[in-house]
Amino acid sequence: MFTNLNISKQTHRSDANIQTSLQSGGSVHSETMAKNMRLLWCAGSPFCWRAMITLEEKNLTGYNQKMLSFEKMEHKSKEVMDINPRGQMPTFKHGDLILNESLAICFYLESQFKSQGNKLIPDGAAEQALMYQRLFEGFALSQKMLDFTYYEGLVPEEERHESAKKRNKEALITELKLWEGYLDKAPCCLAGKTFTLADVTVFPSVAIIFQCGLREERYPKLAAYYNSLRDRPSIKATWPLIWHGLEPQDMLKDF
Repeated sequence: MFTNLNISKQTHRSDANIQTSLQSGGSVHSETMAKNMRLLWCAGSPFCWRAMITLEEKNLTGYNQKMLSFEKMEHKSKEVMDINPRGQMPTFKHGDLILNESLAICFYLESQFKSQGNKLIPDGAAEQALMYQRLFEGFALSQKMLDFTYYEGLVPEEERHESAKKRNKEALITELKLWEGYLDKAPCCLAGKTFTLADVTVFPSVAIIFQCGLREERYPKLAAYYNSLRDRPSIKATWPLIWHGLEPQDMLKDF
């Protein structure tokens, strides 16, 4: 993604951070299990952020991790291509098992560590149905956000076309209004009162959208959702450090 929105380099958590996690429900056993896990991730990727949030939610702190650079094409390095022939991020290993899709990682962790940390798939049929619906609808939000921001941030100005810019903008505005309506009915979390995999999937895209300058007063429900979750422990622990003290861009100020 563009440089000033990159998720900053985050090395292994300090002893103080680990102690905080333990006090809030983590365990030495959880950290021992996490030592057998390895996450390769790139800055600026909402998909990598999903995996990191899920690891925190399941109290799997202390996992091995390595940040790679999109700019240096490290996601196409031999280290990555040997285990992920698509050369995409994130890439996750648990023992000898390899998962290279962000949602696959999230679902795997919830399935394998169901009774550990926070439950991310509700039991009730209605809540579960809504969670799956919002989770997979999140793909549309992510794609339309990326269509607009990549075009504005990466395509050379002389190669841009007003018609394409207008089309991308209108598609994203329509999508944002749809989510604004959803959150009018479920303002706390996307699938009811509890944080679920739907929030894990969608929140990183919402956060990037506001960092791109979306006006909170124009989308008050989305803004309330964003502000209510940004201090959640799993999100705060993985929050892009480069955003601290950084003023939002103005890319979406006219939306």
